[in-house]
Amino acid sequence: MITKQDKNQVRKKRHARVRSKISGTAERPRLNIFRSNKHIYAQLIDDANGVTLASASTMDKGFEGSTSNTEAAVKVGETIAKAAVEKNIKSVVFDRGGYLYHGRVKALADAARENGLEF
Repeated sequence: MITKQDKNQVRKKRHARVRSKISGTAERPRLNIFRSNKHIYAQLIDDANGVTLASASTMDKGFEGSTSNTEAAVKVGETIAKAAVEKNIKSVVFDRGGYLYHGRVKALADAARENGLEF
């Protein structure tokens, strides 16, 4: 049986493997996703300069509703896409953070695509 701690260690190992191959630039930043049991976070990161260009999460002020379901992930996806469009960013590299592309991660990605991001 896999415990929660083992599951997270496997995820971190998978994320490190993926991160060795992808990185973001100022023109095409990396859309990084992190999800916890209670919240979901998204960041646009320029790895060349080591700078976060924009971020959105369920912890932001003014966020209403449940913070741990797919509707919350959709709201965060919309928010991060709108922040990217304001900064004239249209194309990103998607970094799912070692999570399976399913559920909240997929909902966030689909919402970001619908609101103007390409990846």
